[in-house]
Amino acid sequence: MYKLLALDMDGTMLNSQKKISPKTAAAISELSKRGVAVVVSTGRGIAELADYKEELKFMHYGITTSGGVVYDFFNKKPVTVHPVPEEIALEIIDAGILENAMIHLLGVHSSIMKEEDIQNAADFQMSVYKDMYNRICKRCNDFKKYIQENPGEVIKVNLYHRTPESRDRNFERLKHLDVTFNNAETTALEGAPKGITKASGLKELCNFLKIDIAETVAVGDAPNDIDILKTAGAAAVMGNASAEIKKLADFITDDNDHDGIVKVIEKYF
Repeated sequence: MYKLLALDMDGTMLNSQKKISPKTAAAISELSKRGVAVVVSTGRGIAELADYKEELKFMHYGITTSGGVVYDFFNKKPVTVHPVPEEIALEIIDAGILENAMIHLLGVHSSIMKEEDIQNAADFQMSVYKDMYNRICKRCNDFKKYIQENPGEVIKVNLYHRTPESRDRNFERLKHLDVTFNNAETTALEGAPKGITKASGLKELCNFLKIDIAETVAVGDAPNDIDILKTAGAAAVMGNASAEIKKLADFITDDNDHDGIVKVIEKYF
C-alpha cells in the first residue's frame, strides 16, 4: 500500500551519537531495493548530509532544509527551491545579534557560520554538532553582507540561543514576519519562507514522483516534524519523542538508540 517512507534524521534515523546504526542502514537499503522511495525529511541542508553519504548512497531524493529544498541526489541538483526573502533574512539576523545567538545560514549546498560560534557551540547546547560544523561550514563574519552579495541563496536561517527564554524572546520579536518558524534542538529557532515545511516538501516530492500522499509514511520525533506527521498517509513517532509529538502518532516505535526505524518498516512495508 505504501510507496514512500520519509525519515527525519536527528532523533530519528540517527542515534544519540549522530550515527546510522548498521541494522537501520541495512533495513532502509533493503526497503529501497524493494522499490519503495526512501527519502530523508530533515532540517539539515545538503552539506550537512555528507557524513552519511555511504549509508544513504541508494537514496535518490530528499526533503532537505525543512522543505526549502527537495533534492535529487543522483543528479546533484534541486527539484524545488524556496529561498528566504532577503529583507526577512536580514531581520532574523538582527534578532539573533540582539540576543547574542549563534547564527547559521543554510544555502542549497552551503552551511555558513562564524568561526567563533563554532568553537563555542557548547554555549548554545550544540556541542554534538561542533565536529561537523568544523569540517563543513563556510566561515563568515558578516552575514548581512553575505546575503546581499548572494541573493536567493539563503534557504533557511537558524538561530541557536543560549537559553530557551532567549529563544522565546526572539520568537515574540519575529512572529509578525511572513515566515514559518520551528523550534528545534534545545534552543534553536528555525526560520523558513511562509508555508515551507517538511510537509510542503513531501507534497512537492509526491507530485514530482506521481505518488499519492496517502501512500506515504513519515517518521519523526520533534516539533519541526509536526506538519509532515499530520500530512502523510501514516505517522510513525519515535519512542524518544515528547508526549506532544506522540499524540500525532498512528504508531509509536522504539527510540532512536534501539533501531525504531526497523519496526516502522516491519509494520508498514
